[in-house]
Amino acid sequence: MANTAQAKKRARQAEKHRQLNAGQRSAMRTDVKKAVQALSASDKAQASAAYKQAVSTLDAMARKGHIHKNKAARHKSRLNTRLRALATA
Repeated sequence: MANTAQAKKRARQAEKHRQLNAGQRSAMRTDVKKAVQALSASDKAQASAAYKQAVSTLDAMARKGHIHKNKAARHKSRLNTRLRALATA
């Protein structure tokens, strides 16, 4: 356990940041899952809207450093590939 005032404050801040980051990661995963479910349901309008939301969230998470930019790009690419396949089918 922290002994100095500075270490105690850093521990408090770390816990706040951990909880904030966990919530943001959860929201990102939820948005990606919604996009995948909409794509699986073959609903073009809903899939397109869910894709836009997922891309926005993925970009924000990459910008904030929660995930690597290449991971965000990989997820966006895979979702976009499925969306294009749905549009042509």
